[in-house]
Amino acid sequence: MSVRNSLLLLLTATIWGVAFVAQSVSMDYIGGFTFNAIRNLMGSVTLLPVILVLGRTKSTGAKAEDSPAERKALLTGGICCGILLCLANNFQQFGIKYTTVGKAGFITACYIIIVPILGIFLKKKCSSFIWIAVILSLCGLYLLCLTPGEGFAIGRGELLVLICAVLFSLHILVIDHFSPLVDGVKMSCIQFLVCGILSGIPALLFESPDLSGILAAKIPLLYAGVLSCGVAYTLQIVGQKNMNPTVASLILSLESCISVIAGWLILGQSLSGREILGCVLMFGAIILAQLPQKKAACNTCIS
Repeated sequence: MSVRNSLLLLLTATIWGVAFVAQSVSMDYIGGFTFNAIRNLMGSVTLLPVILVLGRTKSTGAKAEDSPAERKALLTGGICCGILLCLANNFQQFGIKYTTVGKAGFITACYIIIVPILGIFLKKKCSSFIWIAVILSLCGLYLLCLTPGEGFAIGRGELLVLICAVLFSLHILVIDHFSPLVDGVKMSCIQFLVCGILSGIPALLFESPDLSGILAAKIPLLYAGVLSCGVAYTLQIVGQKNMNPTVASLILSLESCISVIAGWLILGQSLSGREILGCVLMFGAIILAQLPQKKAACNTCIS
């Protein structure tokens, strides 16, 4: 395993973890739909030079991508991924408004466990590791989200982010279907474009974005749009090349831990002992879900 690849993936996880802070800060200046519209459009534009560079370095097989079937699969995949990404991003964005970035990071990371559960409906078997991971994650969610003395009621922010995790799980399954058929970078560029346009519609209808608010949120927007969408995605592609996908997923899942650290260092948000224990249980579940499984078991890697 290349140390360079591991460091690139760790940098990717760090960028994504800190992005939760950017999302939280942006809500002080602009609406959630406006933020997601701009960040995704920026992400799409950022990937254009990457596509051009990769296109020039390809030596053979480029013509096959120009076939009608290839273009149809690319467009279909990009639109489907863009719709799911739009829903997931906006549920997450508004969820962060009502919870801490650390909680949001860990609850979002539940997609690693939700994916194999959804795989059951696709007739994929899950190993005992997955079911143990599910139990651990549920215990972690209970400690992280439910406050003693307030009854069995999950907070608004945690519920929205949990819905986001389910949507990201569906997003991963759609990517898993289309990624062998099309160029991944091109499909990502299209999905960011679709997500940006779809987020822009409610932004114009309900939020009335103005230039002063957008300029005030320029740092979070640039970070989330250029670094989190464009740069981090490219680093992920380079870092995962010729690397064990299970190890890659484990490194990328560190974004949940980094989100807690970033929320504490940058925003001064802290977790109670009970919530920290919940994070530990959830991270243990994430690791357990990524342990090597038998061939019959479902694959939870998110390459």
